[in-house]
Amino acid sequence: MAKSTCANCRRAGIKLFLKGEKCMSPKCPVVLKPYPPGQKSKRRIAPLSEYGKELKEKQKIKKWYNLGEQQFRNYVKDILKKGAKVQDAPALLIQKLETRLDNAVLRLGFATSHVQARQLVTHGHFLVNKKMVNIPSYQLKKGDVVGLHPSSSVNTPKEHQAPSWLKLHIDRKEGEVVSLPTVQDVSLPVEISSVFEFYSR
Repeated sequence: MAKSTCANCRRAGIKLFLKGEKCMSPKCPVVLKPYPPGQKSKRRIAPLSEYGKELKEKQKIKKWYNLGEQQFRNYVKDILKKGAKVQDAPALLIQKLETRLDNAVLRLGFATSHVQARQLVTHGHFLVNKKMVNIPSYQLKKGDVVGLHPSSSVNTPKEHQAPSWLKLHIDRKEGEVVSLPTVQDVSLPVEISSVFEFYSR
């Protein structure tokens, strides 16, 4: 499983931080082997077609948030179906992805990867507005409070810099959605507009 997960980062050509702390270490495969899996290090890589570039960008963001193809497609198709303006579509997609409960758990520092965050949510470790929610895709709204279940053994982050759209209350073991996330809050190494071009074909 570890090899397959790291292969996603090597294939994308960037760190997608799928393995938590390992991604920050010198042992990260992207650092040790900065070329696609199955590719010899010195072999010239053929340039991608326009479709290939769009596909690569789509794969990057999908893997970044640890989503399946159908789940990710539904997010994009929903935005396209609502007739969002081209310039607004990337921001709307980021809002949907960032305000997932599992993503907020990661951003608040209760998990080190999206995979771990999803597992913790599924196993009932978190409350939303004091009610247990075990659905990773649960969409948070401004004003929602995400906190650890009283019986949870998950460690509270001692020091963690949460993004500006979240406010972490370490003493209360919870975080609050104080605003909706923007593209600037995330700084994804992805051309999000290419994702919409891919699904618009």
